[in-house]
Amino acid sequence: MNFQQPPQTRQLLPAIREWFDTPIGQELLDIERKLLEQVLPTLFGYHLLQIGVDSRQPMFGSSPVPHRILLGPSLELGMDKRSIIARSDELPVQSDAIDLVLLHHALDFAENPHQTLREAARVLRPGGYLVSVSFNPASLWGIYRRLTRRRQVPWLGHFIRHGRLQDWLSLLELTEVRSLSGCYGPPFESTRSRERGAWLRALVQRAPGQAGGVLVIVARKDIPGVTPLGQRWRRRLISLPVIEPKPTARGPAHRHNSK
Repeated sequence: MNFQQPPQTRQLLPAIREWFDTPIGQELLDIERKLLEQVLPTLFGYHLLQIGVDSRQPMFGSSPVPHRILLGPSLELGMDKRSIIARSDELPVQSDAIDLVLLHHALDFAENPHQTLREAARVLRPGGYLVSVSFNPASLWGIYRRLTRRRQVPWLGHFIRHGRLQDWLSLLELTEVRSLSGCYGPPFESTRSRERGAWLRALVQRAPGQAGGVLVIVARKDIPGVTPLGQRWRRRLISLPVIEPKPTARGPAHRHNSK
């Protein structure tokens, strides 16, 4: 599948931030957080990596994973000290090191979305989970995108269909275990117009399948390891710390006293 390449992510950042700050952008983020609240609390581990396009939007608030890293394409004022600045298709993280990778619209605006997904699969440990949040072309948002000019955010994004994502996951030996969708209303900029379209939201919500404007996919890495991709140069990879389990009352002292 050949994608019409959007401008480089760095060039889009001001427009992406501006769009997320609009009422419809804030409404979308709220819906996405509620969808993630149905998923993240059930996924455990030590290390979480969020890969996104707006470093101001941490989406892992409902996750129980203690060590969280936010990777963004550019430096932002007020960014968390645990943030990383890097390209999504060249992650400076060791292979098989992350328990949970969260892709927040990273595939929508990546120059090479398949390579971004490959990198996410590479750093994911065996048995770890990948959660992808992206725009859904099989929705009112996808229909609106086809009818409008694709020169503005978010409509110039890739909007990758569910079936295509499933194919990519299968090629990377990731197994989809769950999918959700939300944001069923029309993507009108005006709040008043969206309120008038409430009947359309109710109609689409009753439609079969995943018909919401946003699609959340959960996939598991079920293989012992992934062969790293050949690289033109050697990247400096980040080694994550190993979290040691805390001592319990059943330690050596307890066993000695029980004898």
